Amino acid sequence: MNIRDNAPLRDKLAAEYVLGTLKGGARRRFEGYMHNDAALRMLTVEWQDRLVPMAEFATAQPPRKQVWDSIERRLNLRPARAGWLESLNFWRSLGVLSSAVAALLVVVIGLRLLDTPQLDYIATLTDEKSQTALVLTGDAGRQALTVRLVGNAPVASDKTLQLWAVPKQGNPRSLGLLADKGEVKLALTSSAVGDDVALLAVSLEPKGGSPDPKGPTGPILYKGAWVRVM
Repeated sequence: MNIRDNAPLRDKLAAEYVLGTLKGGARRRFEGYMHNDAALRMLTVEWQDRLVPMAEFATAQPPRKQVWDSIERRLNLRPARAGWLESLNFWRSLGVLSSAVAALLVVVIGLRLLDTPQLDYIATLTDEKSQTALVLTGDAGRQALTVRLVGNAPVASDKTLQLWAVPKQGNPRSLGLLADKGEVKLALTSSAVGDDVALLAVSLEPKGGSPDPKGPTGPILYKGAWVRVM
């Protein structure tokens, strides 16, 4: 397969490589492509810059019993044996100590074995200097949209940040108001992730949001696009 002249495929493979959903022979082939393709390596680095900041917000989650059962089965462990190395409790104790690492893997490679909210959509919104300012995650099953600000984005007391979904045609659709720091929970609706959504944007608006129902009235501070994880 020649991917050198296929820009959409290169972008898709780079994103999947960073997420960890590109596996096996496909992953090894992609690494071979990167070895001789500086532009592809740069594209992969750009995806890392977009996605890795999400790991900052991962919280430790204890793996479910099914995870340990799977480890026991794959490693052919026998809990009844006396040796500490063969003891399932030993592996479980290691798992407790490394729960933060497991949480990081949930975000970076989309691991579905842990009892955490589903990650169906992700987006990183950047400023005019291409610096990540916000990280958005979407859980389609729970219809939950989480917006996290990377650092603080000071906003005057008479202003507010407003999130928009910009369709390929028609007026931008408001998804809600944001705080200037921390995390905000919004509803994940078809207005936010429909097939016609071309871009996500955050504008600076008067307190209470844009007075114009047709779209933003203030400057666009941040923008980015959804990536569908599955």
